[in-house]
Amino acid sequence: MTTQKKPKSRPRFRSGNAVLDMALVMPILIGLTFGAVEYGFALYIKHSLQAAAREGARVAVVSGATATDVQTAVDASMLAGFAQAKYTRPPTIEYSTNGTSWSSSWTSAVAGNSIRVTVSTTWGTAGCKVLPNYLGGIPLTKTLSGATTMRKEG
Repeated sequence: MTTQKKPKSRPRFRSGNAVLDMALVMPILIGLTFGAVEYGFALYIKHSLQAAAREGARVAVVSGATATDVQTAVDASMLAGFAQAKYTRPPTIEYSTNGTSWSSSWTSAVAGNSIRVTVSTTWGTAGCKVLPNYLGGIPLTKTLSGATTMRKEG
C-alpha cells in the first residue's frame, strides 16, 4: 500500500490584515484609556476637595474658631497638589439648627448645631481636558465639590 503525501499548500499572505485590525481597534482603546485618565483625575480632585472640607469642618466646630482658621486648614489640606488658584476660596461655611435650613452666619452657632463646610472648583479650573464632550469628556463648567457636616462643640 502506498500512501500519497498531500502537497503542501502555499501559505496565503495576508499582508494588510493586522494593520487594518489595529486601525479599527486602536481609536477605541485610546478613547477608553484617555477617558479612564480623565475620570480618574476627576475622582482624585473630588476626594481632595472632600478631605479639605473635612479638615475645615474639624476646625470650624471648635469653640472660638474663625473663618481664617478654617481657610488655613483647607489650604493646608489642599497643599498636597493644588495651588490656591485651583479651588474656590474662601470655603462656604454654614450652620443649621434643624439640618434643613442653612445660614451663613456660622459664628453664632451654639453647641449641638450642625456646621457644614463646602470646598468647590470647576473642572475647567482644576482639571485637564483630555476627551471632547461628544466622546464623553467632562464639560469645563462641571462643578466638583466636597462638603462635610459636623456638630458644633460646646
